[in-house]
Amino acid sequence: MKVYDYSVKKVDGSEVSLKEYEGKVLLIVNTATGCGFTPQYEGLEKLYSKFKNDGFEILDFPCNQFLNQAPGTNEEIVNFCKLNFGTDFETFAKIDVNGESADPLYKFLKEEAPVDVDNGKMADLLIKLKGIFSTEKNEIKWNFTKFLIDRNGNVAARFAPTVTPEELEEHVVKLI
Repeated sequence: MKVYDYSVKKVDGSEVSLKEYEGKVLLIVNTATGCGFTPQYEGLEKLYSKFKNDGFEILDFPCNQFLNQAPGTNEEIVNFCKLNFGTDFETFAKIDVNGESADPLYKFLKEEAPVDVDNGKMADLLIKLKGIFSTEKNEIKWNFTKFLIDRNGNVAARFAPTVTPEELEEHVVKLI
């Protein structure tokens, strides 16, 4: 299977096939507007602006599973991101990334890349999270986990929330 075999919901509730992104390098991110990592939206937008003309897309999936840090409606989240960070990349409807109600796309992503590439800062976060959430197996540990997808729809890497968009640039360049 490939990423292109999945469909996701847009903010307005309509469904879109990820086949629409075939041939592009994708960065799929679960986000939250009230998280300590929320300022990463600024870096994500810079990365998107720099490479969007080279066939690069960011797919933003708000997730409220981590301490309810993505409150509000889908439209409120989109407006918050545009107003505060100038985001121009696609934000989709809120989803779950873990558990029985996890979106099928995220079940696939976690199977394909069960371990985060870390920048050495994730251990501190995991200590803080111990006992709050299950961080076993391939579960998403927190908001702003990032999956990099190559032009063929394969998962190239999974990055920990502590890996900043700036640190991802070299990985994006290799796939473009």
